[in-house]
Amino acid sequence: MPSASNALTIRLTAPARATTIGELTSAVAAAGGMTTALDISDSTPQAMTIDLTVAGTSADHNEEIVAALNDIEGVQIERISDRTFLAHLGGKITVEPKMPIRNRDDLSLIYTPGVARVCAAIAKNPEDARRLTIKRNTVAVVTDGTAVLGLGNIGPLAAMPVMEGKAALFKRFADVDAFPICLDANGVEDIVAHVKAIAPAFAGINLEDISAPRCFEIERRLREELDIPVFHDDQHGTAIVAVAALTNALRVVGKKLEDVQIVQSGAGAAGTAIMRLLMKAGARHVTVADVNGIVNPERDDIKNGDDEQLKWIADHTNPERHRGTLQDALRGADVFIGVSAGNILTGDDIATMNTDAVVFAMANPTPEVDPQEAAKHATVVATGRSDFANQINNVLVFPGVFRGLLDARSETVTDDLMLAAAHALADVVTPDELNPTYIIPSVFHKDVSTVVARAVSRAVERDEQAQAPGPKTEAIALMNIPTKRTGSQRADA
Repeated sequence: MPSASNALTIRLTAPARATTIGELTSAVAAAGGMTTALDISDSTPQAMTIDLTVAGTSADHNEEIVAALNDIEGVQIERISDRTFLAHLGGKITVEPKMPIRNRDDLSLIYTPGVARVCAAIAKNPEDARRLTIKRNTVAVVTDGTAVLGLGNIGPLAAMPVMEGKAALFKRFADVDAFPICLDANGVEDIVAHVKAIAPAFAGINLEDISAPRCFEIERRLREELDIPVFHDDQHGTAIVAVAALTNALRVVGKKLEDVQIVQSGAGAAGTAIMRLLMKAGARHVTVADVNGIVNPERDDIKNGDDEQLKWIADHTNPERHRGTLQDALRGADVFIGVSAGNILTGDDIATMNTDAVVFAMANPTPEVDPQEAAKHATVVATGRSDFANQINNVLVFPGVFRGLLDARSETVTDDLMLAAAHALADVVTPDELNPTYIIPSVFHKDVSTVVARAVSRAVERDEQAQAPGPKTEAIALMNIPTKRTGSQRADA
């Protein structure tokens, strides 16, 4: 379908005849495009200058639309502006001072000599960094550009627009100051070392678009070696939204999580996290399939391979020990969750599922099964796309999750915390609103980030109370006891 992400504004001149506007819009429609705006910026008795905004489905499709306009008698194309590229000119985020710098007096407060007093205070008491610098509200959005959604391994520089976009969403939805950090780093050790080196400036680390299986080890290491929360959004953001959406989908069809047969396509970062959080939530019957079929401990590549993550999945899922293909697993299943590749299933495959089936075809940009075909046989259908109902998108949770983590001054991310976020997100949709095409709220719902943040903060407090040896005051005192870890990455948190 035509979308705003493939929109062009075309400046053209055309004859001032009564049929011109109709000819232009008809040509766009005949080429499969959509006219979204038309403005006449100049006019004479003989000709008009028109800014025509159109939406296509791809860059190649846009060229077809432009060619169709060029074929109209008397039309001359003057300039073509790609609206997506215009939105990215100069980047999408800025850094601005909170205080005016109008004179020498202001300068002496913000910079030298006044700043030296603040530096000395932090050196004496590192905890003051959260009170006297931006650290209390900053998150590093870190990538090496090896697994950018839909693009793959494009490198750190090409990944920058995605990280900027992530930072913009952090600010828009949770007032978190996030910074894009694109690392030209290779291997687990290199990435871990880089992130540890920059950690003093941040209160949280959001890992993004790092290829599996390295992402698992990188996250594990950083969680062990830093005392600020580390959250791999590709894994856990996706998992939280998927569990929230499934919670409401099962409410729609009147089934219980512990009873349903769940089939998942994809055993990568997102798939593993979804599967783990579903099991934490109470799912008992989960079968995972990858490109080689149903994951089973007796499968040759698993039994004889060295992929520990896949072996873990094989040992902890598929209790019935199903074998065969994804299609084999789907027969009689209640839920399908796809985080793999596009067009690997048909409507006929979905028809083999149980009555009142739930289908989450989340591969982007092409879902595992055509949503329209799936909807002929399933009661609830969701995708990762914004042009279909029930979009499962990480932006629903990562701003609120980090807002809650920062507010609670959390040092880690737990499964209980993520499950609390999932339940809170699900409950944003009230029983009066819930239906097969509305199981998850819009990202622009006014309560989403606030509700998720509050649930995360409460979960952090519960975790701290459960771990504390005594009253809260003692727990706070213990946080100030020096640790054996040394280096700047530990001194400030």
